[in-house]
Amino acid sequence: MKKTNKLGLIFFPAFDWAISPTHPEREERLLYTQDQIFEEGLEDLEEIAFFNPLIADVDDIKRVHFVVPSVEKVLTESHFIAAGGAIKALNLVMEKKVDKAFALIRPPGHHAKTVVYGDRGFCIINNEAIMIEKIRQLYGDLKVAIIDTDCHHGDGTQDIYWNDKNTLFISFHQDGRTLYPGTGFIDELGSPNAFGYNINIPLPPNTGDDGYDYIIDNLVIPILNDFKPDLIVNSAGQDNHYSDPLTNMNLSAKGYAKLNKKLNPDVAVLEGGYSIEGALPYINLGIILAMSGLDYSNVIEPDFSEEKIAQTKETTDYIKKISTEILTIWKNKETIAKRLYQDQKSYQFKRNIYYDTSNIRENQTQEFYRCKDCDGLATIDSKNDRHDHIFAITIPRNSCEKCLLKGKTLYQTTKLKPYTQVFLQNKKEDLHFNK
Repeated sequence: MKKTNKLGLIFFPAFDWAISPTHPEREERLLYTQDQIFEEGLEDLEEIAFFNPLIADVDDIKRVHFVVPSVEKVLTESHFIAAGGAIKALNLVMEKKVDKAFALIRPPGHHAKTVVYGDRGFCIINNEAIMIEKIRQLYGDLKVAIIDTDCHHGDGTQDIYWNDKNTLFISFHQDGRTLYPGTGFIDELGSPNAFGYNINIPLPPNTGDDGYDYIIDNLVIPILNDFKPDLIVNSAGQDNHYSDPLTNMNLSAKGYAKLNKKLNPDVAVLEGGYSIEGALPYINLGIILAMSGLDYSNVIEPDFSEEKIAQTKETTDYIKKISTEILTIWKNKETIAKRLYQDQKSYQFKRNIYYDTSNIRENQTQEFYRCKDCDGLATIDSKNDRHDHIFAITIPRNSCEKCLLKGKTLYQTTKLKPYTQVFLQNKKEDLHFNK
């Protein structure tokens, strides 16, 4: 008989949080899914179990983010509960209370970067990263693969794990030349300390089920087999559906279920998806059935047709071409890194970041220090157009004693002026300070 899984579902529609009453990211995104689940009778299946979210605490947020002016002033209660819902999902898996878990939560989070001044792409904090770092604190430094299937590039998750080769981040998304946030290109490969462990797969508009299927079989699965993660997390955005009003892709609900089955994630966390009635109830149903090991072949949207998801030969040929190119980079990442990065003591990356919902502009310089014994110290010098100027230091989880001392000393000796705040994120000892 076909093996099924015990699947834990965590629902948090965030009734009291909204950007505006008519904004695409609103509570109905989950309410229609909830109705669909009850209509299909999934709550009566022995494979499905429902759980309440936890509430994340301030330290859970500080473990990942530098929030300005403070966590308490920027976040709402809904953000703490959404992050807590993700933590609950993975904790259920780690405690073996379920085989897999799906956190159906909002607000979403994959556009939230290490520094947080406000809302970007409907995101303030990164739920997946907060979940992963909490679990690592409880269970040790697990190897994690994050597969971001949202139609928009997961630029926040990329930023958070840019310097962490123990976290493989793969984002396949609509090409940034045609969609927000305008990033996620093939050459964005990570810091010199973690080069090649950040993988972007920019897909052309109108990619359909066949294109996603090809990417999974010929690129994503081979890389996962090489990396051998302890955990696989699906950052499960659903705005690549053919009916989504904000994007230009042609994935179907059944195509998404098939994708999820092949990825075989331990946990899925909801991200975007704004076709509230026409797509989300069907996609979420497909994901639930796929993660449970149940039949999803009858999950079909009322307006579905093969024409809606068809892709051109040119699109297919382009997808095959970039798949070969990206897989070649993955297989030769050490050689490429050696050629690009000589034996300098540190490397800088400059970024201009726009918080589209909060209307804040940030100029940022990241510096990554090389170390033969650990991932190396990282710093951020960040200014925004609201007169905030911060300096932030991160000591990595696997820090050697030399880098641990260097990070602590740098924090102690960095004077507050000209900065408005100075932060220390000591991942090695799980301590977080600011002045």
